[in-house]
Amino acid sequence: MGDIGFPTAAMSETRPPAKNKIFLGTFVHSKTLSELEYLHNAAVAVDSLGTIVAISPDTDIAKAKSTLLPQLNWPSDDTDMVVAKAGQFFFPGFIDTHLHASQYPNVGLFGNSTLLDWLNTYTFPLEASLSSLAKAQKVYSRVIRKTLSHGTTTAAYYATIDVPATNLLADLCLSSGQRALIGRVCMDQLGPSYYLDESPAESLAKTKQCIDHVLSKDPKMELITPIITPRFAPACSAPLMKELGQLAKETDLPVQTHISENKNEIALVASLFPDAGDSYAEVYDTFGLLTPRTILAHAVHLTEKEADLVTERKSKVSHCPCSNSAITSGAARVRWLLDKGIEVGLGTDMSGGYSPSVLEAARHAVLVSRHICMDEGKSEERDKLSVEEVLYLATRGGAKVVGMEDKIGGLEVGMEWDAQLVGLHEVDEEEGEEGNVDVFGWESWEEKIAKWVYNGDDRNTKKVWVRGRLVHERK
Repeated sequence: MGDIGFPTAAMSETRPPAKNKIFLGTFVHSKTLSELEYLHNAAVAVDSLGTIVAISPDTDIAKAKSTLLPQLNWPSDDTDMVVAKAGQFFFPGFIDTHLHASQYPNVGLFGNSTLLDWLNTYTFPLEASLSSLAKAQKVYSRVIRKTLSHGTTTAAYYATIDVPATNLLADLCLSSGQRALIGRVCMDQLGPSYYLDESPAESLAKTKQCIDHVLSKDPKMELITPIITPRFAPACSAPLMKELGQLAKETDLPVQTHISENKNEIALVASLFPDAGDSYAEVYDTFGLLTPRTILAHAVHLTEKEADLVTERKSKVSHCPCSNSAITSGAARVRWLLDKGIEVGLGTDMSGGYSPSVLEAARHAVLVSRHICMDEGKSEERDKLSVEEVLYLATRGGAKVVGMEDKIGGLEVGMEWDAQLVGLHEVDEEEGEEGNVDVFGWESWEEKIAKWVYNGDDRNTKKVWVRGRLVHERK
């Protein structure tokens, strides 16, 4: 593995203003759920604010200088040219719609635990320990580095219940240039005594402190957005969820939480909230937490009635196939959710999931859908997800889940340049790209992309940009 470039906070504060840029080569992105669009020998112009202002087909570097630059009125000496090499292509940055930054040190440590046992054994002690800001900085810096190195330009992060640690995560994302939703975890019951909010009022007050901090650093939420984060219904009392629902209504901020991940968890919700509806989804709806800006992680065991309610409220789902398999939670029926009209994105759900890679989540989404198809009498062939579909979930689908579909997820004029340069190993080249994806020269582009999805890793992610700024480069 090569070295990973990563800007420090000091660097981000002193780096020069971004230049206009022309990107040249092959561009691939999702046109629809089932179709990828391929633009070969094209040029994409990105202005100094990071917005795509022009896409020019059949354009090489000479034509870009002679024709495109004059059309844009950009001086050549103040415009960077970024040219993809043989075997490389530009692709939208991945959007991770659900992960716990605070749990990153525990990736792969789920053992044989069930969800609730795993929380008490592994999760709560680790999260509580991050009240040490030195430890939190070490953990958060690493998880940001790792996600960027895997092409993740946007992440919906859970932090901890600690205000300074949550604010630190926001600061680090801002200094690194990664787009992020930052949530302070709210929980006033179920957890150990050393890791609980003392009251609903305290939880609400601390959440507002974190929201204020983010807005003080990024008032227009151009890069960092605060997100209201009730951990999940069993960890929040009815008064706390009512307060958080009211806060979501007053601020119109996004909400993230978990739903129907595990059957024991569903039973626990029913016992804790007998007067707040007939289902897990109705509990959230009762307290005003099922909104068009709500991200519901997992949704493995939703009933027909619950899915209809989620559709009606226009809430979104983060599909976390690695975590659902690792903790033996179940197989989420993504085709069924999509057929219901529910927007779906992908989440790594570290540390329930074991990898920081959205590409890993995409390939597992394909495999889980095939296992659903093998459940005779309960599924259809169309339940299988294609390579094209999981790449949509990783980009445009994720953008809809986090409420940024007008900005990110695709490569179109007017959208922001959140993108990655992907390199594949062309076997005939003497100095081919490093990595696990071998291309022999006879593959179609559709086959190259399939090889990348099934075999690719961070070695294939050469460069990553967010809003036009280079935030990762593989050395």
